[in-house]
Amino acid sequence: MALTRIHADILAVRVIPNVDDALVQQFNLQPYHRSLAMFTSSIDDVGYTALDEATKRADVEVAYARSFYAGAAHASGPLSGEMIGVLAGPSPDEVKAGIDAILQVTKSDAYFEALDEEKNHALYAHVVARTGSYLSKEAGIDIGEPLAYLIAPPLEAMYGLDVALKAADVELVKFFGPPSETNFGGGFLTGSQSACQAAADAFRQAILDIARNPVHY
Repeated sequence: MALTRIHADILAVRVIPNVDDALVQQFNLQPYHRSLAMFTSSIDDVGYTALDEATKRADVEVAYARSFYAGAAHASGPLSGEMIGVLAGPSPDEVKAGIDAILQVTKSDAYFEALDEEKNHALYAHVVARTGSYLSKEAGIDIGEPLAYLIAPPLEAMYGLDVALKAADVELVKFFGPPSETNFGGGFLTGSQSACQAAADAFRQAILDIARNPVHY
């Protein structure tokens, strides 16, 4: 069964070339972080994946990243989406390069997959071949380690994680107990790249099986 891709939309972007000292303190920025770039995304996990990629392609760090409660369907405004991300860097050019990476990742590389035609039932089974500074810190692993980023609705996520952990030589390094801010659940798994891919594939298949037979146990 081919699943339909659900790509995130980047809803708003702004660059602050020379950030005010008050925000420097609030974001706990380093002295060399003089510029900020911020964006909102319609899908939070894709946005976090894109932030990590930005740290690999530009001289930037993630200053702030948060999901909004209840998800994009209950956003505070038309440009809010499901999360906000803020990059910090030494210059406007660097943070703009980070935003360029984010736009590219959300357009083609990272996406949810729909389990139904209405796209109301979806999962995220994405493998990061080499983590950047953001996801490696979030997962508590070394920069450059592979990561399986697995997210789904609550029951599906918990069952799928168990299947994924048994399917490959991987370790659960971060657990997202349901409900998350957006009412999902999941986790980060690490191991070799091939093991992460096998775990992600098993996670996807387990959730497909639930979607086809939700009350068969």
